[in-house]
Order: sequence, then C-alpha cells, then structure tokens
Amino acid sequence: MMLNSAKYIKFPFGFWSGVQQLGIAPAEIARQARLPLSIIKEPKVSAAEYFAVWQAFEALAPDIAEGITGLVTSFETVHYPPDVLATYHARDYRDALHRMARYKQMCPPERLNIAEEGADCIIGLEWQHSEVPVPQILVGVTLAYLLELGRRGTGQAIKARAVEFSHPAVDVAALEAYFGCIVQTGTGRNRLILRRSDLDLPFTTYNEELLAILTPALDRTLNEQQGSPTVAETVKWIIRRSLMGGHYDIQAVARELNMSDRTLQRRLREEGASFKQLLTQARHEQAREYLSDPSLEIKEVACLVGYEDQNSFYRAFRIWEGATPARWRLEHTVQQEDGVFCK
Repeated sequence: MMLNSAKYIKFPFGFWSGVQQLGIAPAEIARQARLPLSIIKEPKVSAAEYFAVWQAFEALAPDIAEGITGLVTSFETVHYPPDVLATYHARDYRDALHRMARYKQMCPPERLNIAEEGADCIIGLEWQHSEVPVPQILVGVTLAYLLELGRRGTGQAIKARAVEFSHPAVDVAALEAYFGCIVQTGTGRNRLILRRSDLDLPFTTYNEELLAILTPALDRTLNEQQGSPTVAETVKWIIRRSLMGGHYDIQAVARELNMSDRTLQRRLREEGASFKQLLTQARHEQAREYLSDPSLEIKEVACLVGYEDQNSFYRAFRIWEGATPARWRLEHTVQQEDGVFCK
C-alpha cells in the first residue's frame, strides 16, 4: 500500500559517519549496492536507491544485531537535523514520539502508528513502498532509535516491554540486551512496545525557546506537502498531545507556534474557531478514546484529559454525550460486542 506519494527519501543524518565507525567504508556500501559513489553525498534518494543502500549495509555488517545497535548508538545528537532536534528537545517522551511520528511524514519511507492501550504504548511500523523488501537491519535501526531517543532525552536507561520483528532469525540475545526485554522474531509485524508510564518522563534536553523556532518552520514544510492544514487543526494537534502534561493554555501553544497569543486568537477567529472550542473538542475526543480502553479507570481518564477534579470531568462529559462516562463506556462496549461501530 502506498502511504505517501513522496518521490524521494531522506537519508538518516549521520548514517554514513555511523557506518564508518562500525568499520565499513561508505564506498564499499555504494559498490555493494551497485550505485555511483555520488550517492554518499546525496541528501535525498529514490526509494529503490534507499533500500539498496540499507541492503548493502546489511550484507556488509559482520552481524545484523551489532549493525543495529552500533549504528543507533553512534549517532551524535549535536549534529541532528531540525526535524530530529524537535524531538530530542521535546517536553517529554510522549511529546517526542508524537513529534517523530508527525515529522516523519515529511520524508518517508516509514510511518509510525502510536497507540496507548492499558499499561502499554504500542508503536507499529508501516512502510510506504511495500513492493520493495524492507531490509531487516533498517527495521531494527528504526525501532531501536525510538528507544534510544527516550534514553537520551530522559537520561534514564528505559527498557522496552517487548519488541516484535517480522523477519525470522537474528542474534536475538544481543537485541534483547539492548532493548532490555524479550525480542520475538518471525511475527509478521514490526512493533516496539513501551511502558506507558515511561512516556510521562520529562526530557532533560527540553528546550522551549528552540522549539518555538523549529516547530513553526517544520509545520509549514509539512503543511505545504499535505495541503496546508488549518491553524485550528494544528492547534488541536498540539493540545491533544499536551493535555496530560497541563501545557495546553493559549500562551504555551502560541509560543510553540512562534506567535503571540493575540495573533493566534486572531488567526483562529479568521477560521471560525476559538482556543476554548478547540480545547473542548480535544478533551472530548481524547475522553472517548480513553474510555474505549476498559483497563483505564474513569478517574484516570479525567486526569489524562486535563481535569484535576473528577466531578468537573463528569459534568463536562454529560454535556458532550448526554450520559455519564460510566454509562457511555457500558453502551460503547455493548455496541462493539454486537458489531456496531460507535461514532
């Protein structure tokens, strides 16, 4: 399935210097991939070239697991490009992952699907060019980097709950030592499963001023590629990922968009929206999503959507749905069991 019509793919920053640190000359990879040496200096390549380079790296690496962990840990954060800097300097691990998923849309081939279910955060990989075999080492590097991001940002030795690879055999013991969990191979899917509680860990690298510069520029680039989502859509996206952390007032959102709160209010009015309206919509949407997860207690849902007072959440939810959260959850569960989809 084609997920994006992007014609070119951007090489991960630091790839070539990383393979050199592993003792593999970039020229060797180019020759193995049967590509001209100029590929080493190309910032963007075709999908066929991109996968050919990774396939060559996999063939030349002494060991796939060593290639995965060695490449990921060799990336130098001081040289990260803007889209990666925006994740590395995020507010917390959750914010970083959602930024990563958002900005990866600018230059595929992979797409991240993030779902918080019960005590888990499940991140699945979906590939743009399914007609091209995805090298095993590329899958491993992609999943490992998501964990590495959390470790570097928080300064803590975060461990995954589980990792699944669609490919069959690799050096599982070496990968388990890196991920800190059981690694399953030959599962038919590629997933990293984290502890949901780890997503709340703050980043010691958080840089509000830098994000105020990077976020608007990256969002403009993404919007140009996707048909320019409205300011209201962008604001709601920011609110949704900020609810639990309590950083969703208009001043905080305006700073992230690098504009004054008055300018933001004016832009929203021009689109027939208001910050209060978008905050309510975001809370309502997130509440429905969380209540659909039976493992979450209602008081937890109230907290997750930004209500410190559970009674305030109950009153708001009755206005939105005409029922209490408990009643809505019960009806929603019954309808799902009957095969009826709730809208």
